[in-house]
This record gives sequence, C-alpha cells and structure tokens, in this order.
Amino acid sequence: MKPESNRRWAPNARLTKLNARRVSAVCSALGVLVVGSVAVGPEAAASDIQSKQWYLKAMGAEEMWKYSTGKGVKVAVIDSGVNPNTSSLKGQVLVNDVPKSVAYHATQDYDGHGTDMAELIAGTGAGDGIKGLAPGAKIVPYRIYTDTLKDPKEKERTPDSIAAIKAAADSDAKIINMSFASPYFDLDEEAAIKYAASKGKLLFAGIGNTGDKGNKGQYPAQYSYAIGVSSIDESGTVAKYATHGNYVDLAAPGDGVPTWCDNTFTEYCNSGGTSQATAIASASAALIWSAHPDWTANQVLRALIDTAGRSWPKDKPGTYLGYGVVRPRRVLINKNIDPGPANVDPLAKENGTADGDGEDAKASSAPSRSAKPSAGEKAGGQTSAAKTQDSGDGTRTWVTIGAAAAVLLIAGAGFAVLRARRNA
Repeated sequence: MKPESNRRWAPNARLTKLNARRVSAVCSALGVLVVGSVAVGPEAAASDIQSKQWYLKAMGAEEMWKYSTGKGVKVAVIDSGVNPNTSSLKGQVLVNDVPKSVAYHATQDYDGHGTDMAELIAGTGAGDGIKGLAPGAKIVPYRIYTDTLKDPKEKERTPDSIAAIKAAADSDAKIINMSFASPYFDLDEEAAIKYAASKGKLLFAGIGNTGDKGNKGQYPAQYSYAIGVSSIDESGTVAKYATHGNYVDLAAPGDGVPTWCDNTFTEYCNSGGTSQATAIASASAALIWSAHPDWTANQVLRALIDTAGRSWPKDKPGTYLGYGVVRPRRVLINKNIDPGPANVDPLAKENGTADGDGEDAKASSAPSRSAKPSAGEKAGGQTSAAKTQDSGDGTRTWVTIGAAAAVLLIAGAGFAVLRARRNA
C-alpha cells in the first residue's frame, strides 16, 4: 500500500516501514505499513499544538521535569532522517556525532517520520512546536532507506538498518529508537541488535500496526533484546491497530499524537501508531537514565517494568500491553527505588538467555518470540483503565471515559486496571 498523497486529510496517517537490507524491487512490492488515525483540521495550528499532546498531562510531565529532563542522554533515532531545523529541534540534533560511514543525508528527512520521532523524544517546544517528553535529551540521527525513498541513487547510498544499528551500538548513545517494522526476519539485523544490547544499549522498537489487519508479527520488535512497544490512546485503551503477541514488552501513549503532516514541515496532523509509542518509551528511559546516570540498561529497563501500569501479575505479561504502560514518573519520584542487579537482564526469559546476563541467546534461526496470542484473550481495543476506587482484581471489566482514565493509568495517581492480558 502506498502512502496517502494528501496526508493532512487522509483517514490513515503513516507509519513508515523501514525494511532492512531489501533490494529496491522487493521494497517496492512490500509497501508501507499504515496506522489508523484521523487528520487534524487547519484549526489545529502550531500555536496550540502542545495542548494536543494529551499524554504530557497524563504522564505528569511537568512534575517529572522537576526531577529530570533527560539531560546528558543521547538517543539514536534510526529512521528516515531528522530535520534539525524545525523550531522544536534547533540545537537538539547532534549531527557531528553521526559516524561518517552512515552519515549520508542524515539530516535530510525524506518522509518526515524520523523528525516526528525526534520531536516526540527531545523537542524543546520552541516556536510553539512539539514538546518532547525528554526535552533535555539529544538526538543522534541515523537515516536508513525505505520504500518511500524513490530515487534509486539515493536508496543505493543510504545505509540499511543493520549498518545503522551497528554504528549506534558503537556510539555513546544510550538508547536506540527503532520506530519501524517489517514482517521479514533477517539474521544480520538480529545479530546487530544483539551486538547493540551487548554494548549496553536499550533498544525500543514499534511492534507494528497490523493488529486489525491479520496481526502479522513484525521485526525488529520480535528479535531478542528489542523492547517491543505497543500503543494506547487518551482513554488508556490499547490501540486496535497495535500488533499483539508475546513479544510485546511495554506500552506507551501513541494514539492521537500530533506529528508533522508531511516532510514539508509546515503543519501538524493528528496521528497514531506504535512508532509514536516507541518514541515515548525511549523518552521515558532517557528521563530515568538522566536521573540515574550510574544505572545500567538492565536497571533502567527493570525500573520501567516494575513501575508499569498493570493489574495482572508481573510474571505474566500480557499479549497486548506486555508488562504494562510506562510510568517514568513513578521511578523519578521514588528516592529509594531499587533498580535491581546491574548485570541481570529483566527480560532474560523473553530473550532466551541461559543465565540472565544477556550473553547466551537462543539460536537466531529460531526467534524466542511469537505473534500468537494466548488462548482465551480478548481482541485488541478492549483494555480499559479503572477508577481509583476499583479493587483491581482483574476479574471484572472496568470502563472509564476520557483523559482522566489515562491520567490515573499513566501518571499512577491511583490503581489502574487493564483488561486485555495474557492470563485472564
């Protein structure tokens, strides 16, 4: 499926599929992944765009920024390139940090998607632009090719995801944001992700947007050591388009999120996808790592898992929301939080490690993750947040309406119940 020609009015906004190491003929045949969203009308001008960022209030961003803004943390954004000249990203993009081997046109975003992710992570909000969840963090752009890059010469010179992941692994970026998805397994791409994890990086990946269109599993989220992120909306409900399976690790706000309408960077549109949720998860990790610079990737991830919004047992992650919805505020406000051991992978079971240290993964030819939901689970789009007085025993369906639900769920102001889970 080709991208909509007029995305401002299109019923579906895009999630660009960046397909690792595919020849152009194959890429053009595969098409792009498209996520369900409704475009914002002209009245949603940049002057009030931050009021559309519902998740900032829901996550308690203003309070979190008293503890951390992400300062000192670099996030590698592997995507369609990042435009460093939007008002929100001026001074936020570290162009000189990109290795020459993968630096080709890194700041020329041919789609707009990479710039969107960068702004959601580290935008300053200047010029009435997007305010990133971690505005003190910095972005290192890695431009890789996709089927929306039509020029054959450009595609030939643009690195693939494997080269970009390896380069980011060797950099001083702590977090690697991979807001892209493909249905195709690649041994070299999997090896690159394992290598990056061995270098102490946190790798967040969008799980894809095929939940209501066949629910085909997506990569790189299915690889071991890639943290698969699902998407929720303003009511705290898992997005119907979000691909689901036992490779979902966490969830984050991703639906009804303002992003640029296209690569002209002249107007914002309302969008939704696991791409956006991935960026919010990356920003959440940046906030925590900035506040605790001596922690390892294992400890940052464990803190996110331990404080995630859920009603089911932590040792029984769900196929729709994994271990729950990220709540970095819960980490930042707790001065006595225990991040656990530095060298033990909190996702050792999911990653197939023998000793939990991230060194002994299962054979790459047999990925340990699967897109098949467990028996008895409900379909996507049915998970709801509960009111503060709810018991949270998980045996009943609680329904709440509007942003208040998300505030309770994400900021942690009360006990939240999420319905769709692996073990009902």
